[in-house]
Amino acid sequence: MDTEEQLEELISRPTQGLIDDLAAVDGDIVVLGVAGKVGPSLARMAKRAAPGKRVIGVARFSEAGSQEELEGWGIETIKCDLLDQAAVAKLPRAANVVYMAGKKFGTNDDPSFAWAMNTMVPATVASHYRASRIVAFSTLCVYPFGVVAHNGWDERVEPRPVGDYANSCVGRERAFQYGSHSWGTAGRLIRLNYAIDLRYGVLHDIAQWVIKGEPIPIRTGHASVIWQGDANAQILRCLKHATSPTSPINIGGPEQASVRAIAHAFGEKFGKAPIFDGAEEPTGWVNSTFLSQRLFGYPNVPLARMIDWVAHWVERDMPIYGKPTRYEVRDGLF
Repeated sequence: MDTEEQLEELISRPTQGLIDDLAAVDGDIVVLGVAGKVGPSLARMAKRAAPGKRVIGVARFSEAGSQEELEGWGIETIKCDLLDQAAVAKLPRAANVVYMAGKKFGTNDDPSFAWAMNTMVPATVASHYRASRIVAFSTLCVYPFGVVAHNGWDERVEPRPVGDYANSCVGRERAFQYGSHSWGTAGRLIRLNYAIDLRYGVLHDIAQWVIKGEPIPIRTGHASVIWQGDANAQILRCLKHATSPTSPINIGGPEQASVRAIAHAFGEKFGKAPIFDGAEEPTGWVNSTFLSQRLFGYPNVPLARMIDWVAHWVERDMPIYGKPTRYEVRDGLF
């Protein structure tokens, strides 16, 4: 991929499985918090997979041009501060809701805002869309650390989070679970691992360290990574596979990828030997994606191809978001 336009087209290209699943799901789709890094490509993919459905993107749209871009793809947009309960009450009902709003980075600077975004807003949304299917984003960070050699935790493991961010994300899950138990709302709680775009993500972080000759923190020695297009497709397909009561599902790569091996692969691409800081710990935020693999199969884009794409992008100094994932952080302080 040589342009952002090519990248945006690819990460929003629907799979046949998604086209089939959305055809089997009645009603239109509302995407709440659509203006983040992942939201635009997910909304565009939904529209491309189901052109006969209305896809409505809701956000504050504080970044210039984001609203116009979505509308150019056929997505309807509504400006709304989801913390404003009266404004949420005016949002159009739809049979299907993808909830993407939340606060992560900067949580330590203002924990109260993170808690408000990650717990109060979900409670308001769960009430307003009680008659809908709700697929809500969560995070792998709700789990306790797992042993990498054991492939991490599956969805039966109860959350045991570390830090304000992860605790507030458990609060988000509990708000949607409460709504589901109260009103019978079907849904899924997406415990997302690390989605890979060429402009950000775990692979991008590692590639930047290697090409700049900076030490790579290696205590977090493994990560589950998945191409953002594959993640988008699986998350949208969860609308077909919603459960009542709502239930968690881990979305990520089929393997726990070695940070050291990835760094060496980038080193070969760039002609630079990676520098490592520390040694791998036996544990980390790792989980099993067996459930999503049973439902959706393997991701279309394998790890080696993602590495090739990221190396090509980084080596040519293409546009980036400048937002490190901080996957290496182990104390939950984001």
